[in-house]
Amino acid sequence: MADVHEPLVRRKRKKVLVDYLVKFRWILVIFVVLPISTLIYFNIFLGDMWSAMKSEKKRQKQHDENVQKVVKRLKQRNPKKDGLVCTARKPWIAVGMRNVDYKRARHFEVDLSSFRNILEIDKERMVAKVEPLVNMGQITRATCPMNLALAVVAELDDLTVGGLINGYGIEGSSHLYGLFSDTVVAMEVVLADGRVVRATKDNEYSDLFYGIPWSQGTLGFLVSAEIKLIPIKEYMKLTYTPVKGGLKEIAQAYADSFAPRDGDPAKVPDFVEGMVYTESEGVMMTGVYASKEEAKKKGNKINCVGWWFKPWFYQHAQTALKRGEFVEYIPTREYYHRHTRCLYWEGKLILPFGDQFWFRFLLGWLMPPKVSLLKATQGEAIRNYYHDNHVIQDMLVPLYKVGDALEFVHREMEVYPLWLCPHRLYKLPVKTMVYPEPGFEHQHRQGDTSYAQMFTDVGVYYAPGAVLRGEEFNGAEAVHRLEQWLIENHSYQPQYAVSELNEKDFWRMFDASHYEHCRQKYGAVGTFMSVYYKSKKGRKTEKEVQEAEAAILEPAYADEEA
Repeated sequence: MADVHEPLVRRKRKKVLVDYLVKFRWILVIFVVLPISTLIYFNIFLGDMWSAMKSEKKRQKQHDENVQKVVKRLKQRNPKKDGLVCTARKPWIAVGMRNVDYKRARHFEVDLSSFRNILEIDKERMVAKVEPLVNMGQITRATCPMNLALAVVAELDDLTVGGLINGYGIEGSSHLYGLFSDTVVAMEVVLADGRVVRATKDNEYSDLFYGIPWSQGTLGFLVSAEIKLIPIKEYMKLTYTPVKGGLKEIAQAYADSFAPRDGDPAKVPDFVEGMVYTESEGVMMTGVYASKEEAKKKGNKINCVGWWFKPWFYQHAQTALKRGEFVEYIPTREYYHRHTRCLYWEGKLILPFGDQFWFRFLLGWLMPPKVSLLKATQGEAIRNYYHDNHVIQDMLVPLYKVGDALEFVHREMEVYPLWLCPHRLYKLPVKTMVYPEPGFEHQHRQGDTSYAQMFTDVGVYYAPGAVLRGEEFNGAEAVHRLEQWLIENHSYQPQYAVSELNEKDFWRMFDASHYEHCRQKYGAVGTFMSVYYKSKKGRKTEKEVQEAEAAILEPAYADEEA
């Protein structure tokens, strides 16, 4: 019997035309995608600056007017003649990599494109009120000069508040604050019947407040959110610690880096992440906020990782494997967005020479390509190639199972580097779509508390080892096995990822009870598509959508015994 820790041996794969289209895709990226991306980014920046020049009162007035336009549009819909409601955004604009096309079915569009303003930064309440299309780059530009930041700032500039709340958002501070949605104080939502409500965890719409995260916009239109702010300092003091050994040893070193076994809170860093470069090597990074005065003390090294000519962050961190442990100070905003320029390490596949000094120096200022443009220009053949020969997955697993997850990924996919980022999964008053393991609070495992279980995002983004070696690889089967492992280990898969789940398995992974309660109570059934069907891979016809909506009235929950 083969060693379970070794990757599977596969046959050589014959190359076809699409292999060469992918190999030379960099030509299109350099001459088309990068220039257009730069123009789009610049145009968005000008729009953000113009919005910032307006008074808070004027921005709020425009917001209220735009909300009324949404209400008016919803009331124009004839449920008997018009299709299900969705936003007017094109499917390829989303950052996620799912091969879905739910808008192919007949649908009733509502335009939310104007909801991209920061409405208020309230320093007294320590809350930022923002519209759903505000992205992470926009909000850090506004808050960091005030020495303030969102409690959880997702790494990529393009990720939006609405996507992170309705879907999934995590950062290196999530071991303290939970997922992005856990930092939300209030949500303003337009319901199916046109009512505008403000949902908080303790008002009459508290069930909606807990139901919206992970719902993918299928309970109503989120039109603004109030999000927790925290005080920060100008720099991040980052310690890079190399780890060598087996995958289980790397997983334990990762847990020890932020969850001290003696429970001493003074040893818990402000930020933490790990990168696993091979089955025997990783680097753990822990950060604490530092003042400008501390960072500029004699002997301290300041590294402005955001400059266009700098080495890509994951490659810079990898040098710790040769250098040994080292410490440096990074400007806080640059640290927040450290993975943006190279899209973690996906940039290496998009532009094989993008990490070379000559490219970084001459054209690095054009990076990153806009993900929506990459998707819009890839064509169906390339899109299918990536689904079959590429992995874009996040595995949300309990901290004590990270070693098992790493061994599973090595055996089934052999993808490196891997990203490790911890997050609290809170025990809430209601059982939401994602929830801690029952009875976790009695186990007293490393990182857990009485009110939250520590989970970890194992980020699996790259071409599998078999593909890089020219061997056969069945992406659909690999994802299916991954999903079954997640279900069996009380773990989760963010819905932006490529999924092979059928409806029964989807509701084995996620809990449907509270979500379906909200769907029924707030009139979403028959107006918005169900979260499963919206996430389902492939194209949809109007008949399929209608049949799926009818089936929601009798949900296909998993058997309790399963």
